[in-house]
Amino acid sequence: MLTQKHQMKLTNKQKAVTLIESLENGAHEPVGYINPNKYIQHNLAVGDGLAGFGEVMAHAPEGGFKAKVVRAFEDGDFVFLHSEYDFFGPKAGFDIFRFEDGKIVEHWDNLSPITPPNPSGRTQLDGATEITDLDKTATNKATVQAFLSDVLMNGQTDKIADYINPSQYLQHNSSIADGLDGLGAALQYFAENGMVLQYDTVHRVLGEGNFVLTVSEGKFGKGDHVAYYDLFRLENGKVVEHWDIIETIPLQAEWKNTNGKF
Repeated sequence: MLTQKHQMKLTNKQKAVTLIESLENGAHEPVGYINPNKYIQHNLAVGDGLAGFGEVMAHAPEGGFKAKVVRAFEDGDFVFLHSEYDFFGPKAGFDIFRFEDGKIVEHWDNLSPITPPNPSGRTQLDGATEITDLDKTATNKATVQAFLSDVLMNGQTDKIADYINPSQYLQHNSSIADGLDGLGAALQYFAENGMVLQYDTVHRVLGEGNFVLTVSEGKFGKGDHVAYYDLFRLENGKVVEHWDIIETIPLQAEWKNTNGKF
């Protein structure tokens, strides 16, 4: 068992990573990082509280789940992770944990099946992982928030080069190629086929150094109500790499908790 003294030495980021890894290695101690009296669950397929987490673990396949954290970030009381799972099938996922007094009290996530590489040969999880520019966290968060507001929410596509480096932009969306040409082709395809890529509300902007994660609500494809999780890497004030997961929000009658997706 991990002693209380040892637990206190771990950062919140380390606790979150260890909890996710316990899905695979079966360690029991990391469950102790969750506040048993206050654990608010926003995965709508999971029941609230520790009981909901326990129910998921009780349905683990023989040999357990698979879980590999590829990227881990910390922003104040929040930790956000980008991970590869085999969780009722191979998936890419983002997880967000909120801590109070060193304990996890709230969890959000977005999950998507693993897909083949995109037209540029990039996967949903490969690419840069090194955290740099810690002194630029606030500036980078503001840049990404302005990009979402100006370009994705208000359609000011003429400003896209203000936020994205056109010569360095690497894309990990399963269907879109690198560069502004790839993004433009995708937007044109959506327009020509009556499909929507609509951001209505930005619920959260989190960052550490050169990485920024946004959590947004909108419509996608044929008008499905979705959660958008977008991870951006920035260099010299502009976006140079992007990963995302889009998850359809189920009808409220299907929710296993009443906390909402956001």
